[in-house]
Amino acid sequence: MTSQKTSQTMKPKTAARKLNVYLEATPAEFQEGVVSRDELNALQADPPEWLRELRRNGPHPRQVVAARLRISIGGLARGGITDPLTTEQIEALKTEDPEWLQQERATQADVRKEALRIKEKAAARRPRSW
Repeated sequence: MTSQKTSQTMKPKTAARKLNVYLEATPAEFQEGVVSRDELNALQADPPEWLRELRRNGPHPRQVVAARLRISIGGLARGGITDPLTTEQIEALKTEDPEWLQQERATQADVRKEALRIKEKAAARRPRSW
């Protein structure tokens, strides 16, 4: 006896996060329905125009804004950025390069250096198997 395979579905919020787009900027039919794993894969493989436009111009969710500014999400909050930003606004911030952004980038660089140091230290301790 074989069971019927059901398609895995997710809430629009989860699908938007996986697509790296701001949910409130997506079309109403996307926000109101559920998204199957197959639909998500299709959106990733061949994005429709609305998805390409959102990825290109925004508004972008916090994780995308933080990544484009090369800072942490916490750094965004410390800098007073709580709303989604468009690509144009992100570029304006980069051009303006306020002091808080410089500080957050330095902090993020220190965090990356420390993480690399710890990783290398752990790798040096690991016995080699030849």
